[in-house]
Amino acid sequence: MALKLMPPPEASDAARDAAAVSEIAAQILAMGKSARAAASFLALAPAETRNRALLAAAAAIRNRRGEILDANKQDMAAAQQKSLSAALLDRLKLDDKRVEATAKGMEEIAAFPDPLGTVLAEWARPNGLTIQRVRVPLGVIGIIYESRPNVTADAGGLCLKSGNATILRGGSESFHSSRAIHGALTDGLRAANLPAEAIQLVPTTDRAAVGEMLRLNDYIDIIVPRGGKGLIERVQNESRIPVIAHLDGNCHTYVDGAADPAMARQIVLNAKMRRTGVCGATETLLMDRRAIAQLPSILNDLAAAGCEIRGDGETRALDPRVRPASEADWDTEFLDAIIAVKVVNGVDEAIAHINRHGSHHTEAIVTDDGDAARRFIERVDAAIVMHNTSTQFADGGEFGMGAEIGISTNRLPPRGPVGAEQLTTYKYVLRGSGQTRP
Repeated sequence: MALKLMPPPEASDAARDAAAVSEIAAQILAMGKSARAAASFLALAPAETRNRALLAAAAAIRNRRGEILDANKQDMAAAQQKSLSAALLDRLKLDDKRVEATAKGMEEIAAFPDPLGTVLAEWARPNGLTIQRVRVPLGVIGIIYESRPNVTADAGGLCLKSGNATILRGGSESFHSSRAIHGALTDGLRAANLPAEAIQLVPTTDRAAVGEMLRLNDYIDIIVPRGGKGLIERVQNESRIPVIAHLDGNCHTYVDGAADPAMARQIVLNAKMRRTGVCGATETLLMDRRAIAQLPSILNDLAAAGCEIRGDGETRALDPRVRPASEADWDTEFLDAIIAVKVVNGVDEAIAHINRHGSHHTEAIVTDDGDAARRFIERVDAAIVMHNTSTQFADGGEFGMGAEIGISTNRLPPRGPVGAEQLTTYKYVLRGSGQTRP
């Protein structure tokens, strides 16, 4: 009897891996094709229809609350077994309040003015031609995100509002939560007789799906990554598609010598400790040497709230709880209850420090000196610059946008919070009466 030759185990494993990747590639391609068809449909759907889908999705989120919370419990249990950080667990966790906030977010998006069809500019030429610049959808948007399940609703809702189809690829940590929320979005689309393919969720946690999305430039028009530095760097390095992203949120609060002491204490504590895992959290406190008498109270507030403080020599001399700051600390987005503190000689040194170490995300000055505030606002290189308020307001919802997909630090638009309006482009419309060019 002839013996059947079997491939070595490693060859068999490689063949299975190749087959799995091929299957994922075919799946992502099919999603891209159906998203393109859905985008053509959405671009012509009336605002009333898109809003009806959003409101129906909000109702479905409330109706599916128990299902969503049960799914989130699965994700939380798995995340705790992986020993994820407290900040990541906070991003992942859903409760009744956060589910309700997600539903209200959909209603707020629906209430926002329709961004499509807006005439951005209009003029006439001497030959009688009239020209308009009109806002239109981008097309198909691929959104790759990590542990926040609410991004599923925010991203899907904003894309729907702006007439774009979207392919969502959530992280493995939020897989079950995202699937449950996506089910509610699909309910909303069907209730408004819109194609379910308008909002699709990649049904696998395999990282190969990300690579396939980044190569799908025939069907995806824009990629939006939202997550940690590793994800953003991978997307920016591998994508064949234009990317809207920010690499990190190394945000600063500068307390000027003319700052109101009570206001400074309140702002710094909130900017750092309200939610330490968001990209708008202050990571470095810069203190004007003229206001150094205020620093011990600020340090005490932070320490009492459970914040680890890393400071320069002058800061350490004021409080024995302060640990030495390394040079790397000035460039670090901690996303945790950790802050770096440095004493500087006035607003110009603060600006220089921020422009050297910041990530062009969000920067704040606390001062009652109008000239210092003006110089800070004009010279700091960031997407968002604030005066006398907490950096935690770096959020599309707080800007009145209803929600956001993320904060873009791109030089090219969009920059800052990316809401429905920022997920559009424009086209030129010319109207004539028979003119021909000589």
